[in-house]
Amino acid sequence: MKTGTEMRFLLTILKSPEKDFNANSISKELKISPMGALKIARKLEKEGIISSKEMGRARFYSICFESPYAMQYLKFLLMREAEQALPYTKMRIREIRKIKNAEIAVIFGSVLEKQDKANDIDVLFITSQKKFAGLKKEVEAINRVNQKKVHGIYTTLDILGISFKRHEKAVFDAVKGIVAIGEDKLLTLLKK
Repeated sequence: MKTGTEMRFLLTILKSPEKDFNANSISKELKISPMGALKIARKLEKEGIISSKEMGRARFYSICFESPYAMQYLKFLLMREAEQALPYTKMRIREIRKIKNAEIAVIFGSVLEKQDKANDIDVLFITSQKKFAGLKKEVEAINRVNQKKVHGIYTTLDILGISFKRHEKAVFDAVKGIVAIGEDKLLTLLKK
């Protein structure tokens, strides 16, 4: 079992595809020493979960998406992150998981920090064009019975892929949230 810092290391690299991380930059993100980050990176690279490439005098790390072991482990980490969420967020995750027409759902924004003090629940929903209307109806049904409304951002896998390629900040910010539905599909999307 990985330590909490090792798991945060992996999730940070995974959920920030727009950034290149070396030991120094990820140490700042995780608030650990550069040597501690380097030690974690070497261990994860030895296990085949991440790979590195040298650019100048720095070594940059990325996820080994081609490794079935790495993919399964990352899926576990995403699921574990949802299970270890704070109580209010976890309750909202369970609610979102009941939705049938979403291929991917990621809870993000102020609710992750403010919990029940947040004004609404931001969720990135990814679905097919065919299921779009059904998804909106399911979210409307949730909103009819809850005081805090789900503020859905709706898109398709194709459009989300284009948004990733264009490095759209809003999409990258949303992906940093907690995955409620579709860990496998999100990993496949991040792999591209």
